Amino acid sequence: MDQHGPLCVGIDPHVSLLHDWGLTDDAAGLRGFALTVLDAVAGRVAAVKPQAAFFERHGAAGLAVLEEVIAAGRQTGTLVIVDAKRGDIGSTMGAYADAFLRDGSPLAGDALTVSPYLGFGSLSPAVQAAQAAGRGLFVLALTSNPEGPAVQHARDEQGIAVADRIAREAAALNGAEIAASGARLGSVGLVVGATIGDAARRLGVDLPAVRGPLLAPGVGAQGAGAAELAAVFGEARADVLASSSRGVLTAGPDIADLRRAAALASAEAQRALR
Repeated sequence: MDQHGPLCVGIDPHVSLLHDWGLTDDAAGLRGFALTVLDAVAGRVAAVKPQAAFFERHGAAGLAVLEEVIAAGRQTGTLVIVDAKRGDIGSTMGAYADAFLRDGSPLAGDALTVSPYLGFGSLSPAVQAAQAAGRGLFVLALTSNPEGPAVQHARDEQGIAVADRIAREAAALNGAEIAASGARLGSVGLVVGATIGDAARRLGVDLPAVRGPLLAPGVGAQGAGAAELAAVFGEARADVLASSSRGVLTAGPDIADLRRAAALASAEAQRALR
């Protein structure tokens, strides 16, 4: 983020985007789409974020493309966040962690999105695997979908909101890591929608105290500018990694056009996060 700016480009091969790019809705079209995006932005943005579901819908052939994209991203040095939102318990969560976080796994990027809604403790296998491999996690905390508040804003018997509890757990993990390493940020980030308004403040969620990267869908062309980001993130704005998918992807398939769109999105994010 310090070197390339606070932008993460999503690699989301929707059927409509494949069609708009003149590509077929199969593994070959998927591969052409994903590798073109990577060619356009690798080395120019902080991270890319392939959405696993769009690859999984093509079965084994689609997963093979996802593996290729992750490997190609690794070769360019661009960070790869695998957006799989995995969440389960016990040995099943351990198996997900092994698949997406273990050294040598073809599905292991630099970070993984995870869901804590079976209890934050259910993520322990992923936390342990990420720590062992030097990878990161982005934990769903305050999302912008209309159904999210029913769970994320709910309060326990102590009056603590679910999202606040998640942020506190992440902060504790990051605090221990930072104390040991001296890094500015820890490796457990949160997913916080850029269009959630004052929800963090109303729920008492101390985002600066998390001391981890905050992956923020919805910045710039998707609706959130400087005023909205100030309301959402406050003093944590320097920790925000803005995520843009369609705002960049609709500029394709020409690589030069994609690069211009990514540069514009990065500049918009930088201005909004000052």
